[in-house]
Parts: sequence; structure tokens; C-alpha cells
Amino acid sequence: MIYLLLSILASTIIFVLFKLFDKHQVNTLQAIVVNYITAFTIGIVTYEETINIQAIIATKWFYGAIILGFLFIIVFNVMAITSQRVGLSVASVATKMSVIIPVVFGIYVYNESAGLFKIIGIITALFAVYLSTMKSGTRIKNKQYFIYPIIIFLGTGVIDTSIKYIETTYLPDNGIPVFSATIFCFSAMIGMSMLIYQKIKGKFIFNPKSLLGGFFLGIANYASMYYILKALNHETLESSTIFTINNVTIILLTSLLGFFIFKEKLSTKNWIGISLAVISIYIITVF
Repeated sequence: MIYLLLSILASTIIFVLFKLFDKHQVNTLQAIVVNYITAFTIGIVTYEETINIQAIIATKWFYGAIILGFLFIIVFNVMAITSQRVGLSVASVATKMSVIIPVVFGIYVYNESAGLFKIIGIITALFAVYLSTMKSGTRIKNKQYFIYPIIIFLGTGVIDTSIKYIETTYLPDNGIPVFSATIFCFSAMIGMSMLIYQKIKGKFIFNPKSLLGGFFLGIANYASMYYILKALNHETLESSTIFTINNVTIILLTSLLGFFIFKEKLSTKNWIGISLAVISIYIITVF
């Protein structure tokens, strides 16, 4: 459980950092690239064995890591577009509601428990996510933007499910750092390509703040990935339980931090969602 709590804490810190990026005018894309470089470096440094590139390429999880690296960048950019053109709340709902994909995968593929209370807890969690993140008056005005939250929902769900599958099927106990580093390496390469393209088009303006912001973001991002993999590797916790608690608790903490620290307004519907989040966590963990 401690690994899950640490992953939740790291993911919550990521939320705080993004809020601070907006406040201090940090270039998000540049910070994201620095973040991936930092996370990659941490993974390599903390890997206890000698780095052997040929051995890494020969692993069964290598090509999965490449695909995840691409998905990380794609989903992030779609999230940015959705936040700008549709609304942050829609992007948040699509991201967190995607928990249903790895949950169903865990129950059907790994024969994880699906008792009455667990099902009630998961359904309550989904309502909690929707109510706590959806702001009043939010709607998709342009029909062509409907595809964006769908991509986020499917992309995030596939990422979480793939991480669980690779961790269970191919990843050795000491392989988490190098696996994470490989994912972040390819994400960094794609991100750097995007910055080079901006430079060629004359649209690149270096933002020094992105270095420091990306560095701290990279630490939190790596910790989030590392500890969720460690939690999934724990024999006593099922992936359907882990992903549900992880997503709902992040929503709970970020909503409360937004209210108390960033003075964000919460409607009655949002407070009901927060209350349901607490109830769902209790049901899933106790019963």
C-alpha cells in the first residue's frame, strides 16, 4: 500500500507543478521535454545492473516501451488541445474515467475478484470522478471536438492496461528502472523532435524557467511511474483495486488542493463528488 500512496503523492505533485507552470508562465512543452530527459536519467542512474543496449533491445518488453513512449506524447498533446478548445474539466473526466479499461481488463484477464461491494465501490468511484471534475456549463460546442476526449479516454486506458500487462508478463523484479527509462527516452526523443520542428518554423523561443520546472516535473513523473509499477507488482493488491484507488484519490487530493491552495471554486456537485470519492475508497479498501 505504501507504493500506491507514494505514486498518488507523486501524481498529485505533478498537478501542483502544472498549476505553477501556468502561474509563472513556464513553457509547458519545453518543460515536458526536460521532464522526460530527467526521468530517463533517473531510471538509468538507479538501475543496479550494467546498461547493455543490445540486451535491452532484446527484451520482450522493449517494443512495448517504444509504443508507450509514443502514446505518452500523443495523449499529452491531445489533452492539451482538449483543455484549450473544450475545457480542462472535460480532459480530466476523460482521463480519470478511463480507469474502467484496466479495471475490466484485470477482472476478465487475470480473474481478479468482482464481488458486490467492489463493483459498488468502482461504480461509486466513477460517479465521484465525474461529479468532482465536471464544472457547471461545460459542454462540447463544436461536434468535431468530440473525438478528443474519446482519444484521451482510450489512450489513457490503453497506457494503464499495457503497463499492467508488461509488468505482469515480461518485466523482472529489478527491471522497473530501465523499463521506465526506456519509455521516457522515446518520449523525450519525440518531444525534442517537436521542439526542433518549432525551431525550423521559427516558432521556438527558449524559456529558461522550463529547465527548473521540467527537472522537478521529471522527478515527480518518474516517481509516479516507478511506484505504480511497484504497487502493481505487489501480490496482495489487485490491479483493478490499485487503478481505481489511484485515480479517485488523485482526483480527491487535487480537488482539495485546488480549493485550499489555488482558491478554485467548487460547486455543490463537486463537493458531492469529493464525498463519493471518500466513500468509494472506503468501500474498495475495507470490503
